Amino acid sequence: MLQHLDAPAVAREIAPDEPVILNRPHAAARAARFFSTKFPGKSLYAVKANPSPDLIQILWDNGITHYDVASITEVRMVRATLPEATLCFMHPVKTASAIREAYFKHGVRTFSLDTQEEVDKIVAATTDENGVRAKDLRLCVRLRVSSEYSELSLASKFGVDLVDAGQLLQSTRQVADWLGVCFHVGSQAMTPFAYVQALERARAAIADAGVVIDMIDVGGGFPSSYPGMEPPPLEDYFAIIHRHFEAMPIAYNAELWCEPGRALSAEYNSLIVKVEKRRGEELYINDGAYGALYDAAHVAWRFPVRHIPRDVDNDNAAMDAAELEAFSFYGPTCDDADFMEGPFMLPPGIKAGDWIEVGMLGAYGAAMKTAFNGFGGAEVVIVEDEPMASLYTGERADPRVSDNVVSLR
Repeated sequence: MLQHLDAPAVAREIAPDEPVILNRPHAAARAARFFSTKFPGKSLYAVKANPSPDLIQILWDNGITHYDVASITEVRMVRATLPEATLCFMHPVKTASAIREAYFKHGVRTFSLDTQEEVDKIVAATTDENGVRAKDLRLCVRLRVSSEYSELSLASKFGVDLVDAGQLLQSTRQVADWLGVCFHVGSQAMTPFAYVQALERARAAIADAGVVIDMIDVGGGFPSSYPGMEPPPLEDYFAIIHRHFEAMPIAYNAELWCEPGRALSAEYNSLIVKVEKRRGEELYINDGAYGALYDAAHVAWRFPVRHIPRDVDNDNAAMDAAELEAFSFYGPTCDDADFMEGPFMLPPGIKAGDWIEVGMLGAYGAAMKTAFNGFGGAEVVIVEDEPMASLYTGERADPRVSDNVVSLR
């Protein structure tokens, strides 16, 4: 894979007419080391955030040994990439054939669920041809919790309600060698209090069930930094999670898990797009709603952007931040829905033929690209500079803890 200094160097050397994905292996490695050394438990990478085998290998090389896989395709891919990794099938609704293949062929022992139907399905699918039931199942009951403190909700599709959780925990305990409780507070949780509230709900479910719990999995939701979304330091999330975990009514040797996806992958990728046309404050670019900028269109996510003028050697191209103006984007397809409102702050002199680097696309960016309307191709290169924003460099301007975390201390 080609290696360059930064996005302007890529534009200067390639002059790309198609989008270019920029990989930053050093940023992903740094994020992995942060979680593997600072989170007070096991960190499972949520593969769906970015299923790149290169990224998965980087995470493994830097201390991430467990992987949250949500489909049999992800199971196969991660197992082929990392033969020794621990795979955990954390989608609560799976086909029997997927469970069977994961268990017997790929060594998966950990499965999540949120209904008695899924318990029965897992037990049946892991019973061998002689009718002998599996005795090494590690089952995690997913609890429904609030997403009110997160930018993207994950509260409606999965999770057993608190009123039914006790009975499900009791029945699952009967067939599990090892029992966990898991939940997901939603994507991009902007305060550690999201986990406090969820852990209190888990505490209530465990007390109602009266069973031995071997693991608490606080799921994903750990944030990254985007325009208008500057979260507290991740260390504060870790500290408050650990403090409440220690007070849970669980086994003395119970484990604490988390499932970061965005937080491990967001800084890994950015994207160079070309401005094909300008119409007032609207820029027509060559990626969009059906490509790596899916979230910018469909959930109005604001990614950081950087102007790369066509004349990249022109010193006059550097413009003061005060001169930036708000732009919206149209993607390359014929669909009116291929629109990203932004605002994306760029110099007023930007024009057709220029490029834009769109940052922080490692999570749910490159993974969402499609070939709709004949678009979707992208060259991939490595760059050596820092991502546009980072929670791991120690250079954040205002790393204060949010008010409702302070009130809990």
